[in-house]
Amino acid sequence: MIRVAACDDDERTLGETLELLKQYRGTVLSVDGYTSGEALLAAGKKYDILVLDIDMKGMDGIETARRIREADREVKLIYVTNYSDYTIFAFGVHAFAYLLKPLRAEELYAQLDEVLAYGLSGPDPELEFQAREGIVRIVPSRILCFEYLGRQVVMYTTDRIWHLKRQITELAREMEDYGFAMPHKSFVVNLYAVQRIHGYEITLTDGRTVPLSQKKSALFRRALNEYLAQERGRAAWNS
Repeated sequence: MIRVAACDDDERTLGETLELLKQYRGTVLSVDGYTSGEALLAAGKKYDILVLDIDMKGMDGIETARRIREADREVKLIYVTNYSDYTIFAFGVHAFAYLLKPLRAEELYAQLDEVLAYGLSGPDPELEFQAREGIVRIVPSRILCFEYLGRQVVMYTTDRIWHLKRQITELAREMEDYGFAMPHKSFVVNLYAVQRIHGYEITLTDGRTVPLSQKKSALFRRALNEYLAQERGRAAWNS
């Protein structure tokens, strides 16, 4: 059974969305509703698909998704918004689709069909590193970046820091297949964790900033654009 949550601070709209989800004939859905991002996070449940209103009081849909993404990279995000220009939203949210309000059954069902056709991904592969603190087994999505510092590599993850006896260039080559790139000779960054680039500074989803060297800027931006194009290629955005 596919687990779906809808989140909208307008109770009437939420009710209408839940009713549409319950009437979907593509497969059986287990559906929950929430009237705030805070309530969704507090529930602590894992879902396959989230239908999120972007403009909510308190924690908006973008911030709600970012927090959920810290623990769950695979959940598919379908945003519902009043805005037709999706480029105003940060690319770090990694949405599967955007739908305009008022939500129409055929558009919602088309996106649900896309999710099922694309497939709900299994768990990330688990990587192993030998750290000063011991052996680390971790999925790539929980790694934010690596930094060469003081003759060792510091690995920053979503919950702690590890110290590795590795070469940063060697790590860059190994991690390329997992969506990592090198913006600076001392850093390897998870492209999934990039929230924005401003000039020669990269901001990650945890607020950390990483330098972007002028020498590596073009290659890094190309890698990021290719990664984002691949992400968006999986989505079926409505025009």
